[in-house]
Amino acid sequence: MTTAKTGGQLVVDYLRSFGVEYVFGVVGGQTLAITDAIIDTPGIEFIHTRHEGAAAVMADAYGRLTGRPAACIATTGPGATNLLTGVGGAFRDSSPAFILTCNNNGENIHKDDAQNADHVELFAPLTKFSRLVAHATSIKQAMEEAYVNAMSGNPGPVHLDFARDTIEGTIENPPVVPEVHPSRSWVTDRPSPNREALARVVERVLSAERPVIWAGNGVNIAGGGEAVLALAEALDIPVITTFNGIGSVPTGHPLVFGSLTRMGTNLSSRVIQGADLVLALGNSLNAVSTSRWKRALPEVVQVDVDPSMIGRYYGEVTYGVVSDVVSFSDELRAAVGEKAAPARASRADWIAELTAAKAQWLEDTAVADASPEGFVSPADIVTALREVAPDDTVLIPDAGNPGIWSFLWEITQPRSYIKPVGFGNMGFALPSAIASTLIDAERPVLALIGDGSLGMSLGELETLARVGGRICVVVLNDASYGNIRQEQELHFGRTVGVDFNPVDFAAVARGMGVDGEVVSDLTTLKDRVGAALRGDRPVVLDVPLDRDVNAWTFPPFAEFSAGE
Repeated sequence: MTTAKTGGQLVVDYLRSFGVEYVFGVVGGQTLAITDAIIDTPGIEFIHTRHEGAAAVMADAYGRLTGRPAACIATTGPGATNLLTGVGGAFRDSSPAFILTCNNNGENIHKDDAQNADHVELFAPLTKFSRLVAHATSIKQAMEEAYVNAMSGNPGPVHLDFARDTIEGTIENPPVVPEVHPSRSWVTDRPSPNREALARVVERVLSAERPVIWAGNGVNIAGGGEAVLALAEALDIPVITTFNGIGSVPTGHPLVFGSLTRMGTNLSSRVIQGADLVLALGNSLNAVSTSRWKRALPEVVQVDVDPSMIGRYYGEVTYGVVSDVVSFSDELRAAVGEKAAPARASRADWIAELTAAKAQWLEDTAVADASPEGFVSPADIVTALREVAPDDTVLIPDAGNPGIWSFLWEITQPRSYIKPVGFGNMGFALPSAIASTLIDAERPVLALIGDGSLGMSLGELETLARVGGRICVVVLNDASYGNIRQEQELHFGRTVGVDFNPVDFAAVARGMGVDGEVVSDLTTLKDRVGAALRGDRPVVLDVPLDRDVNAWTFPPFAEFSAGE
């Protein structure tokens, strides 16, 4: 009995062994040895997209929502380069994924063959690991090394470029691939804090009058929301998040005061301005969070699994702890113990002041007119739709203004919110919504998409029709690249390159097999979204926006001023 198999089948066997359930992509001649092998492999499915960029975003979204890698695949040259933007999003926002490209035959790589491109050089800056696999005997080691890189430490995408003859050729005595690869049992283990380092943090936390926890994407990745909130409650410390940390803690918790980015909010910036110690947990203190490092910070305790991230910025005021945020939060809480009582008492007035400010902020962002006619405020859309969305709804705002307006969304559950932050890649929400429904077909998904972003991913409406799911796509339609238009109006008083002719996206959706409707009042929109999120098929709702509601000047998003 022969055990021979193709290199492509061996690749698929390893993907399944690592727990990969989906491969997203566009087939091409060079990919066929892998995509064909998927047909006969139980437990793994190929989802074809209209564009490779969407496939990369789907793999990214799957990683964000599950903490496990999916894969995307493309053929050589333009197929591979079409993946790059989505891969950049996964890399900048620390999402694990297998990025598979299939090249020409090994002897013709770096020659003038059809669609020739140096995939390894192209992907290296946007992945944790990028290599060519030019011989069948290298498949095992390459797949194993790639998986460990994707999942260990700070997770991210890894890239393997397969020579065509490597995956098409037959391997007479292939390695035995375990059903569940043993590396899955340890690869997500994270370090605990050093005792001496923890003792120094205890001193700082107890002596601080107004400490703040600033939770980043590392809290999302670690599933550390409960541990962080337990620490906050034990010491009466207010919590804010980075843009990428949204979703790590429930926004309705009494000690959670929103997200801090370059555009606010008024509430979160008030918290950070009053702080005398910042616990930056899983927070890289990058440009998006700190207004390109112009924000003044007091003493910082920065906790991260990756030592290279600690003290890169604000190094002069930073004390670093290499640790997983869950271990750090639990061990710090235990180390403080009964000594927390005096510190809690000393912070009572400040917490009361912030609680009153939060109540006022929520009042200021409430819907003013529940049933406006004509053009609708995007702020009112987000606030109103939260009333009708089931508690477990996954919210996926696209880049630009939809993500900014999502500051107003109440988050109650972990892994219920994702958006592109570090790369800010448009065209994210629609492919991500499709990936989300593949993870759990019963869980409702609300995608908030600007008409500019939908124009970049429009073909995936057909993919949405084919995959199905409990997905409601709300198009925030201002017939423009709204965020950039508003910035131009604010700073230059005129615009260029941002406005479009009117597009009826509901009609486009119907033409691609998805129910679609134009909705121009908030009451109807709430009815339609509520029904869609409890329904059994995708719906696209095209909502004409009030173009005068500007995210850059929206008062609740303005920087707090001590004179207020």
